[in-house]
Amino acid sequence: MIVKKAEHVITAVKPNQYPATGYPEIAFVGRSNVGKSSIINTLANRKNLARVGSTPGKTRQINFFNINDVFFLVDLPGYGFANVSKDLKASWENIIETYLYSRKENALKLIVLLVDIRHSPSKDDITMHQWLRGFGLNTLIIATKADKISRSQITPRLNDIKKVLQLGNDEKVIPFSAEKRIGIEAVWSEIDINLERFLNQKPETIITEKETETE
Repeated sequence: MIVKKAEHVITAVKPNQYPATGYPEIAFVGRSNVGKSSIINTLANRKNLARVGSTPGKTRQINFFNINDVFFLVDLPGYGFANVSKDLKASWENIIETYLYSRKENALKLIVLLVDIRHSPSKDDITMHQWLRGFGLNTLIIATKADKISRSQITPRLNDIKKVLQLGNDEKVIPFSAEKRIGIEAVWSEIDINLERFLNQKPETIITEKETETE
């Protein structure tokens, strides 16, 4: 996909602050420091579109990024940072759950759960995945920081993630690295599939790999 436009539209906490454009949404969720900002910036081909919070685990807001006036990439609050109060943790859960509940019927087309490829999914990751299943949401698992391990370790780590999250044989886990630009095409492919009926209305937003090479 050629990203001709990528801009931050709004930071929201409550549903009445969410965009009312009717654009479909691809939301990203994961533990603090798992790399949500990095993957959004990489996919949008922008360096500082999504910014990393100065204090891990303190972000309690949802950020909406307009891509090509076609859809939104949505950055949900990070979870699982140890040095936070119970009240703050409850606040994360409320903000995320409210977003999922209010957007799942119409706007939300795919939710991307990010996990760190170097480690088995944490209790928070497992809880989040079960939560997403409970909502009946279309979910993609992405294993970030793939540049931090050797190539020979990637498949065993992906298999471990699948086992811990109890994924089916047809459920994918895509290794990703913003640093080494690993997995970008695979992630865009999944996004395109889930936005197909919307993107088909605007064919100029779709681009094949060969067309990319000739740019």
